Amino acid sequence: MWRTACQVISFHLHKKKEMWSTAGQVISFHLPLKKRKEELSSTAGQVISFHLPLKKKKEEMSSTAGQIIRCRAAVSWEAGKPLVIEEVEVAPPQKDEVRLKILFTSLCHTDVYFWEAKGQNPVFPRIFGHEAGGIVESVGEGVTDLTPGDHVLPFFTGECGECVHCKSQESNMCDLLRINTDRGVMIGDGKSRFSIKGQPIYHFLGTSTFSEYTVVHVGCVAKINPSAPLDIVCLLSCGFSTGFGAAYNVAKPTKGSTVAVFGLGAVGLAAAEGARVSGASRIIGVDINPNRFQEAKKFGVTEFVNPKDSKKPVQEVIAEITNGGVDRSIECTGNIDAMISAFECVHDGWGVAVLVGVPHKDAVFKTHPVNFLNEKTLKGTFFGNFKPRSDIPSIVEKYLNKELELEKFITHEVPFSEINKAFEYMLNGESLRCIIHMEG
Repeated sequence: MWRTACQVISFHLHKKKEMWSTAGQVISFHLPLKKRKEELSSTAGQVISFHLPLKKKKEEMSSTAGQIIRCRAAVSWEAGKPLVIEEVEVAPPQKDEVRLKILFTSLCHTDVYFWEAKGQNPVFPRIFGHEAGGIVESVGEGVTDLTPGDHVLPFFTGECGECVHCKSQESNMCDLLRINTDRGVMIGDGKSRFSIKGQPIYHFLGTSTFSEYTVVHVGCVAKINPSAPLDIVCLLSCGFSTGFGAAYNVAKPTKGSTVAVFGLGAVGLAAAEGARVSGASRIIGVDINPNRFQEAKKFGVTEFVNPKDSKKPVQEVIAEITNGGVDRSIECTGNIDAMISAFECVHDGWGVAVLVGVPHKDAVFKTHPVNFLNEKTLKGTFFGNFKPRSDIPSIVEKYLNKELELEKFITHEVPFSEINKAFEYMLNGESLRCIIHMEG
């Protein structure tokens, strides 16, 4: 076996994920002991090659650069109606754009909210999806830090690196690439990269990951460690990072502190995970659905309060069981009453409340000014205060180092052809995250 040292060895990889994860790397591996020592020695001084029987080799991907790609996409033709799997044409990336092959995506409440088109401007036909993992297929003019074959996560927000927010250590609100829910085209030329028989199909959040191929601004794409499983770390491109960062980066609970989390959906449970990792000793889950309580224990929640179980305002209930209030609270529902309760339940003198949920456009936050004079602090956060390109690769490393448990957020998996099942699971309150396998 030592005779193989200093030789060039290329070998068969059985799984597609393994091929992409070795792109551009020196590969070390165990040789199965099927060959005897003398058989291995016969390869000394030689270049050994095997076939890579994969559908998309790197060189094949580069051959599509500059060309229109025809692929499947789940198109939403009108609000609230089932998505339709269509063949779409995906144009090549233009200046500062990247075309991605999406391997895995998942359904987020934001997709459902805009698919239902309740309370916002309807933009249809549209390709939804923004929480995903994939591979760079080709890059447009001016893109120098990504190459075909790179493993990446796309994001609904971005990081141009040049604006005042990107240069600030405190903000992630990029002027150029901040979330825009109404825009259905690329910011470079105001055109869509999707079409069906000449008819433009609109983008969603600049990502549109419910398509086998999509085009994204380079500032909304983060290159990650290729050894990370994309079917798991794709969760980091939206929901998990939003909740986890709200606790870990913004609320910053100290070791032994008490934290209340309002709303025990995927984002709220990610906030609980952030509180757990930060060392909080009591994590109080607040939700009107008691069925969520048992599941929440897996995420570090230690006790539960259902606002419907008491005639008192929930902030008073929490203050009573915590000797004056919690050290930190994190609101993840978007309900204005929950937001007010989350603020008013923190301890005077040092309590901090962090708002994550997005309220109705006409909602008004009302509280007595004395709450502020009593040194209660109210904060808001966007995407957990993470800069997507700079920060998320390090969160991927935390997962690889077993500091984070992402698998427990995945409750369902479906093939792309059955994407409407993911909507059913979420609408019925059955899922946290449903992973959609794009090749299915």
